[in-house]
Amino acid sequence: MPRVHSLFALLVFLVFLSAGFTTVFAEDSGSGHDESVSDVSSEAKYAGKTETQIDTDEALEDDDKDAALKPSEKFKARHHEIELVEDVPETIDRKETDAEGVPDTPETNPSDDRTRSGNLDVYYDCKDNRFGPPTHRLGPRESAYVITETRLREIRSEFLYCFFDKGGDDGNGDYQQDIHNSVPQIHKNFNFQLPFYGFRFNYTRLSMNGYLEFSDPPEHYTYPLVFPIKEWPKKNDPAFIGIFFSKSRIGKIRNEDVDQRRPGVYFRLERDLQSRTDQFGVEMRERLKWDIREGIIGADTFNPKHAIIVTWKNMSFAGGIDNSLYRTNTYQLVLATDEVYSYAIFNYVNLQWTSHTEAGGDTTTGEGGVPAFIGFNGGNGTQSFEYKPYSQDSVLRDLVGRGWTNGFPGRHIFRIDEKIMVGNCNKDIAGANLLLMFAPESGNMLGGTVVNITGPCFVPGEKIQCRFDDTTVTGTVVDSNRAICVQPFMMAEGYVRFEIATGVSKFNWKGKFFVETPATATDRIFFEGDSVHERAPAEIRISWNKHNLTTSESAPIKISLWGYKETTIRPELLYIDMIEESTVNSGSYIISPGNFRSRSNPGTDNLKFGFIHINLTNPTQHAGLTVSPVLWSKPIPLAWYFNGQWERKYGSRWSEELCNDWITDDRYLKNFAAEVSQCPCTLEHALADKGRFLPDFDCDKDANPSCFYHKGAVHCVRSGAPSQIGSGQQCCYDKNNYLMLSYDQQWGSWPHRSHNLGFLPWNEANKVPTLSHWYHDIAPFYMCCLWQEEQAVGCETFRFERRPTQDCVAYQSPFVATVFGDPHIITFDDLEYTFNGKGEFVLLHSDTPKQKFDVQGRFEQLPDNIYGEVRATQLTAIAARDNTSAIIEVRLRPKHAQWRYHLDVFAAGKRVYFDRTSLRIQHFPGVTVYMPTYILNQSEIIMMFESGAGVEVVENEGFMTTRVYLPWSFMNQTRGLFGNWSHDIIDDFTLPNGMMGSVGTNINNFESIHKDFALHWLLEDKDDPNKGVALFTREFGRTASFYANKTFVPEYRKNPQDIIPSNSDIMWRSGDSSVWTQK
Repeated sequence: MPRVHSLFALLVFLVFLSAGFTTVFAEDSGSGHDESVSDVSSEAKYAGKTETQIDTDEALEDDDKDAALKPSEKFKARHHEIELVEDVPETIDRKETDAEGVPDTPETNPSDDRTRSGNLDVYYDCKDNRFGPPTHRLGPRESAYVITETRLREIRSEFLYCFFDKGGDDGNGDYQQDIHNSVPQIHKNFNFQLPFYGFRFNYTRLSMNGYLEFSDPPEHYTYPLVFPIKEWPKKNDPAFIGIFFSKSRIGKIRNEDVDQRRPGVYFRLERDLQSRTDQFGVEMRERLKWDIREGIIGADTFNPKHAIIVTWKNMSFAGGIDNSLYRTNTYQLVLATDEVYSYAIFNYVNLQWTSHTEAGGDTTTGEGGVPAFIGFNGGNGTQSFEYKPYSQDSVLRDLVGRGWTNGFPGRHIFRIDEKIMVGNCNKDIAGANLLLMFAPESGNMLGGTVVNITGPCFVPGEKIQCRFDDTTVTGTVVDSNRAICVQPFMMAEGYVRFEIATGVSKFNWKGKFFVETPATATDRIFFEGDSVHERAPAEIRISWNKHNLTTSESAPIKISLWGYKETTIRPELLYIDMIEESTVNSGSYIISPGNFRSRSNPGTDNLKFGFIHINLTNPTQHAGLTVSPVLWSKPIPLAWYFNGQWERKYGSRWSEELCNDWITDDRYLKNFAAEVSQCPCTLEHALADKGRFLPDFDCDKDANPSCFYHKGAVHCVRSGAPSQIGSGQQCCYDKNNYLMLSYDQQWGSWPHRSHNLGFLPWNEANKVPTLSHWYHDIAPFYMCCLWQEEQAVGCETFRFERRPTQDCVAYQSPFVATVFGDPHIITFDDLEYTFNGKGEFVLLHSDTPKQKFDVQGRFEQLPDNIYGEVRATQLTAIAARDNTSAIIEVRLRPKHAQWRYHLDVFAAGKRVYFDRTSLRIQHFPGVTVYMPTYILNQSEIIMMFESGAGVEVVENEGFMTTRVYLPWSFMNQTRGLFGNWSHDIIDDFTLPNGMMGSVGTNINNFESIHKDFALHWLLEDKDDPNKGVALFTREFGRTASFYANKTFVPEYRKNPQDIIPSNSDIMWRSGDSSVWTQK
């Protein structure tokens, strides 16, 4: 009988349990959850229990959860209790939050925010909940969760991001129970790409020692820590994100601690945030988006796609004794990425110790010694960023009270994808040259760009001054981490100094701001068709991106007209008229030129060209700024506005009168045609002359084939730099690839009195970038040709006398030398040889009283392959300088860091990029550097020096090729691995002392070339006048001797058959494993 009762009781229990699970699955199916079971909330689970009972239950769970609970409690521990709502009001306002701004929604109670799931509404909050949310996917009849402004403010008011120690598949939530003192690090897969310091990673190694690691560390560390590891590649150099890089162990919490979640490491991964519709996913996306957009400059359009939250809770230091386990630190790392840009947030809750005992810390308090490293390392000997003044310094504890990102003390933010940009201010650094962070880093020369600034800690109401080049403006403080200044109109181009002063302090915070010429600046206002170029158009349609001014479409804007005047030594940008006093920011507008025919502008009616200008009428109300962003058009002719006034002043033939006035003025100016380079006769030669000509932005076969000023042309080129008097050349080519002459038609090539880049000093007549070029060369073409007949006297005078195409008969093409592969060298005299040296070498050295030119190359050994050491080298960096120009260096990026850029470019020691249209051509002192328009990944860079010399660097399949182009003025003036250019290969092996190397005529003797010639051109740390000083940018203490290895012995044998053993020398094994036979 006892057995029968037992079986009956068991049967009843199973029936009851089955019914319970049927209910669970039915509810789960209605809610649309993927997982059929999940965890109950902590409030429901521990309702009615004392604190001691709760602690006991948690301890039992850690050992054996299921054994400690009754069957009904087991069920509750696997499922969130949710309230069934029969009728949901359909009038609930659910306006979406877009990528541009937080919606204007009525104030609501945060408790009213709900996740709409069919007939179920779930309100989930992680503030007081230790259970992680279930994985949610939208069901077929569910509507997406929409966050309200009130709810967004509420979740953003919390310092830490959510992490949980309960729930999930194993009941541990985000808690990483596999991490402990015996196993301090575990592997984690992302299943997405995290851009970090130029590389991309889809995995990480999570360490209890306060960092995420992406590559192998060295066997031992020495303190203080220095990155990159100087001994790399002999010693591993790890890539890592270090929020508190110091040996740690899991500490303990006290009963009276408010947060009773378990001490240890927590890891949470939130993927596909852009498409998530569940409450937790939407709230995570919106919180991250606005924390980052408002927390760091330059992130105004960032929309997170994936996020990682790592929390180190109550971590003690390694090597401690006694009660040191209660001396703990708590901090959190939040990573967000859209797989192009990446951001890191460091949240420091509590720091009670600074160093572990191995680094010299006290065994009881964790004080003294070398404090933790805070910062980032790119790995593989590349780049490193140490967060000063906190990292490895006694002020490390101040991290808890500094930062102030999003208004939180203890929060610090960084952009980390390509280079490390700090988003918070720093009041603890003093100096005269402090690094300034600002965005955007470039702006139109005409001004109006709103520049966001981070660097010094700002005080609301404090005076702030911004100095752009030599113009100082007053800025506005936004918060302690951010201030804004509006870039003024300044006559300059390229990189100019940008400095900040706060209060009564000096201009200690400094950077470089790139000034875009009006002709090459990013297009902000677009013209539909060619009506703006006509004498008297009926209408002109313009459009712009309305979000470049404000996110409010109802904001009123003003449209005005400005012009340029150059009749005195001081050029002027003048206001002409208001086109529209107030209209909505719709993104488009139609100008009716007939409305302005009766206007009278006696002070500006002599202006021939100008610009459309758009700005906000009330920026304080609609953009939250005291100043308005400004949009400028490209230069445009002004006949559509002034034609009525010109007709009243000059008569119906007003264009002829304007042209005659210009011809008279131009005849008084100095002749410039003899100062510019001759045009090549064919397009093939023009494209190959990399030292003197670059594509014309107005007629480029790859980027702008419209060629408005040279109809019938397929491509035009311009001189890369102004001549000694500021002029420039232009050469256009027809469909047969021949030079188009102005003698044949009005669309032919013509030289320019003023180069688009201007000429120093930029603030004088004839020298202003773009404006002087338009004044002297483009506007006259309208007056004399486009607004007259082609056979008009004025147009013929323009074509035959004032701007005639120069004959190409005297053109001399440059000579070329190259280095490529592993490496193979071809000299200017076409001598070919191979040299596998290791170190930095002189490729070309020219030092004469008239001109000095140096090109140097760095050769590094190829990495080992599956067969072992590779005894060969490859070209990995090029540095060049002409006379007193800026030094330009181009480096080959590591293979796994080429997902975005293939080459790194340094100008005067500063890393520069060419991935924006307005930055594709950059001018530095004495040199113009550009990336061709058909290149998108920065795999080709061309340097154009004032002497006419050019250097082209190309990356392809991990190898770098360099070509040097020299004009004939360098004949018999070159030395180095590229030889003496004399049209005679006999003297190409000239040594630095002027003697001939004893190589002889056998150029296939690689060993003789290596030892008797090429090694003599190795650069050393000392200055040698016969070689020149090393030009490479020195980072992390790596001088020429770091790369040099005179004793390196490469593979000298040339033919594969000399290296690969013949079949007769190969031993093979017969069927009998003990018998070897020679075949």
